[in-house]
Amino acid sequence: MDYYDLMIRFKPLLILVALLGAMAANAQSSTTADEPSPSSAMDGELFYQLLIGELNARGGEPGAGFALILDAARKTNDPRLFQRAVDIALQSRSGDSALMAARAWRQAIPASREANRFVLQILIGLNRLNETLEPLKREIASYEPKERAAGIANLPRYFARATDKKLAASVVEQALADHLNAPGVQVTAWTTLGVMRTAANDLNGAVEAARKALALDPKAETPALLVLSLMSPSLPQAEALVKKYLEGKASPEVRMEYARQLLGTQRYAESDTQLQLVTSDKPDLADAWLLRGVLELQDNKLATAERSLKRYLELVLPKRNAANRAETSRSLAQAYLSLAQIAEQRKDWVEADGWLKRIDSAEDRLATQMRRATLLARQGKTDEARKLIRSQAEKSPAEARLKLSTEVQVLRENKQYKTAYDLLTDAASRTPNDMDLVYDLAMVAEKMGNLEDMERLLKKVIAAKPDYQHAYNALGFSLAERNVRLTEARQLIVKALELAPNDPFITDSLGWVEFRSGNLAEALKILQGAYKARPDAEIAAHLGEVLWAMGKRDQAVLIWKEGVKLNSDNETLLETLKRLQVKL
Repeated sequence: MDYYDLMIRFKPLLILVALLGAMAANAQSSTTADEPSPSSAMDGELFYQLLIGELNARGGEPGAGFALILDAARKTNDPRLFQRAVDIALQSRSGDSALMAARAWRQAIPASREANRFVLQILIGLNRLNETLEPLKREIASYEPKERAAGIANLPRYFARATDKKLAASVVEQALADHLNAPGVQVTAWTTLGVMRTAANDLNGAVEAARKALALDPKAETPALLVLSLMSPSLPQAEALVKKYLEGKASPEVRMEYARQLLGTQRYAESDTQLQLVTSDKPDLADAWLLRGVLELQDNKLATAERSLKRYLELVLPKRNAANRAETSRSLAQAYLSLAQIAEQRKDWVEADGWLKRIDSAEDRLATQMRRATLLARQGKTDEARKLIRSQAEKSPAEARLKLSTEVQVLRENKQYKTAYDLLTDAASRTPNDMDLVYDLAMVAEKMGNLEDMERLLKKVIAAKPDYQHAYNALGFSLAERNVRLTEARQLIVKALELAPNDPFITDSLGWVEFRSGNLAEALKILQGAYKARPDAEIAAHLGEVLWAMGKRDQAVLIWKEGVKLNSDNETLLETLKRLQVKL
């Protein structure tokens, strides 16, 4: 698998590269080969020269073999011999010799596209990018009009391994100067330039290139994918272009990728809106139903999540065969795990286990068993759950970490905090630089009432990893919950929000600080925003208490009832109702 094939699986920009690559493949299939070689000039002397050249090339003296084959190529102007000379030089890792042969080939047959392409690729391989402009222009000029856009789209692949990305982008921009306003290729030219600028980390320049491409064709998918890949808080203009593109008749695939981006930045409500549009515009797009179901489950919309996930299964299972089995296994595993979680939340243990039994993905073997252990623990079978966890083989540190975190979760849910603390302490002593373990240890210490230990551990995490937003949030919320050092609590939580601006749980913590500080109106506003972004039982508990304190008791009860529907076992919600003596 090459560089592009690997990356296409993960990022929107690489979906773009895949599209460009497909265009290029179509173009290459229509490319004519070098002109037929002249009538054979083979005589006994030449035959002997070629024979000795091949024997040398294969017998440990590639330099001598190369010289003989190249000499024969020059005598005959035969493109096959020129290419053989190039191949010998490349196989012996002699880039300069390969370049000499390719240039001799191009000089002998100036119209040869293959010769020019070899010159271009060898120069790039040698990182002699300053010399690539002329052969790059020749390459573009050699395309037939109907294949020119596809050829231009393929240019970033040529420079994929160039070390000086800025120089590569500059060369491509110079080569495309005459095509940026040429009808039929201008959108592709600007998009290609945007891809090159992205590789060179000129992100503002890449956004500008995408903007110009979309100005020329507002419906063009490739520049939309390009600008989508550039979305980040530091480039707000990128998302503005995406939104403008989506106002029209947008490609469902682009809208789907936008939904993924929103989900990745915890903008759940916006992501859900985009996914609903995708499934409406293209109801047979299976992945959209899967992502929608996972998001709905995350929002505790169990019934709608179940419908979406089952719709995904209806679309995928009938088309599953030996050819696509590996490709669909991971996605199906995600669907089955999600359906099992839905059944688990309904306390239908038999149905949950039934979904887990359908998983056939080897990669998800351990995750499936860990889910099964969680099921056992929720039925009160803690010892059986721990035995199942510990019986599983671990093939990597990541798998060992998953086993540990699952066992700790099982112990915490069954209030065996001391055992969980000892387990984490032992693990942290073996890997003292693992701040995730230290954080987990702090959270268990809090459950045990050991607040000094919790604070010490969280400060250790913050000192080691200043960008660890969960530690700031946990410490700030703990102070607010105890109604102490509220100024410090607010500072910690604001810092956490700077690191994760759209996290509704951190927003909830900020609302709770404002409530503890007596700023009820501000607390209400913040908590309503958090609850809208992520309906959750714990946020419902806090929002309801603010409403209750403001005298809006009917509204508080309604919110609490919603919270109970979301999670009837939530400790914070149950404690709030008990403390305020509220019966729903």
